[in-house]
Amino acid sequence: MPYAPPESLLVVRGAEVTEQIDGNREACLAAVRAAYLAHARGDSALPHSSFLRFPGRERDRIIALPAYLGGGFDVAGVKWIASFPENVRHGLQRASAVLVLNDVETGFPYACLESSVISASRTAASAALAAQELIGARRAERVGFVGTGLIADHIRRFLMELGWGIGGFRLFDLDHAAAERFSRALREDDMPDVKVVDDVREAFSACDLVILATVAGTPHIDDPAVLRHAPTVLHVSLRDLDPSLIAAAQNVTDDVDHVMREGTSLHLAEERFGHRDFVDGTLVDVLEGRFTRDPGRAVVFSPFGLGVLDLAVGKWVHDSVAERGGGSPVPGFFPAS
Repeated sequence: MPYAPPESLLVVRGAEVTEQIDGNREACLAAVRAAYLAHARGDSALPHSSFLRFPGRERDRIIALPAYLGGGFDVAGVKWIASFPENVRHGLQRASAVLVLNDVETGFPYACLESSVISASRTAASAALAAQELIGARRAERVGFVGTGLIADHIRRFLMELGWGIGGFRLFDLDHAAAERFSRALREDDMPDVKVVDDVREAFSACDLVILATVAGTPHIDDPAVLRHAPTVLHVSLRDLDPSLIAAAQNVTDDVDHVMREGTSLHLAEERFGHRDFVDGTLVDVLEGRFTRDPGRAVVFSPFGLGVLDLAVGKWVHDSVAERGGGSPVPGFFPAS
């Protein structure tokens, strides 16, 4: 049969993405786990992400994450995601994104999905996966959130839907109103002992699981006392911790080469210390039993966020939506051969 372009391009709207993920977060977590394992086996292609920045606007950026993922997914594609923090002041989301999926036989794109929800969900799934594997169970005496925006809320939704047993929460955000909104969402989930705190250290000291989900561009936490009780720290926003704290902890990441760039705390630690010896393993090392937790030290998971995760979640969403006849086909999108 001769090669031919697809008959149409399928557009999957944000509402359809959300509908697929809500109530199916266990399956989303499984897709992320499978993507990590396939990547570790070398069944992927993952160029470095490309950061587009604007002169005189250091906080704004648009990032391209191209990738190929095998391991039963057999898909290529690219996520194109913008992060404009000033949007929040104008009632807009900080991040907006699309994900394009390409057929690996012909290279033709066959789907375009709204991807801010996919991106946030794969980030939250990665964090939830790391937390349960590093702790060894889906429970925590108390969880601290530093940053209570969109990503934090997606992580909250994963913890709730996955049935985590949590005894309390401590919330810190420079925007006190955002922290109060987050606390109301937790109380609506019937969560106990929810408190908004005025000092970032309180989000650490009272908690055995700490989630950093800020928009910080440079490290702002450098007090060694925050890690003395050996918490599990999900360093989702990557740039919060001073290199001295990185050196004091056990460190786990998703891909060592990818995370050592773009001014992440691990990148700054490499520049300060001249080596990468402070990295103790990857999440796949944890999944496959090659990482040993030191109970006397904090463990910090710093995920760079890999394009293969977007492909895994995006392919799962696309296939599920398409199977039930959803999405909006755009016939005649490609020129005739």
